Amino acid sequence: MQQLVYEKNNQPLKIGDTVTTFRGETGVLKGIGNPRHAGSAGRVYVELTGNNGSQEFFPSVVGAKWADL
Repeated sequence: MQQLVYEKNNQPLKIGDTVTTFRGETGVLKGIGNPRHAGSAGRVYVELTGNNGSQEFFPSVVGAKWADL
């Protein structure tokens, strides 16, 4: 089984965490989409500060990766 973790410290991402994109935008993690097949990276759903609704990103955009438990 895999879990989404921060690349910098391997700590798990949790819904409600404040995340920062590589562009310096901050927001709140609203959801996680698991990879659907071996070549998929999955998705994270983030409500960026000042925006209405969630945006969909690859996990690497917020400094995250999938890791084995």
